[in-house]
Amino acid sequence: MSTREREKAETRDKARRELGPTATLRHLRMAPQKVRLVVDLIRTKPVEEAINILSFSRKAAALPLAKLLKSAVANADVKGGFDIDKLVVKTAYVDEGPTWRRWLSRGMGRATRIRKRTSHITVVLGERA
Repeated sequence: MSTREREKAETRDKARRELGPTATLRHLRMAPQKVRLVVDLIRTKPVEEAINILSFSRKAAALPLAKLLKSAVANADVKGGFDIDKLVVKTAYVDEGPTWRRWLSRGMGRATRIRKRTSHITVVLGERA
């Protein structure tokens, strides 16, 4: 590895460390619009409160989001240097993933496209000030 590549890698690692513990979930078979409704509930909340909100939420997106949040907390524990009791959901956002296209047969030999949307979810934790 050349010196320039090593410097670039060190810069990326430094930026990643400053960002805080993260967790991502890719290709969740749920529409991003529906997942964003649940993500908006937990943004900027303490981790304990966010997990509590998700456990009592009746939305389908709450289960995978709770699992992702617990994964981010585990990442913070492994990375070290973070007080788990002081963690808050610093940023959480949902991006659109690839859309599966399927066909549904209709009358008179026609077909209608069905779009099965997927989501990419990212959760970044930070410490309470």
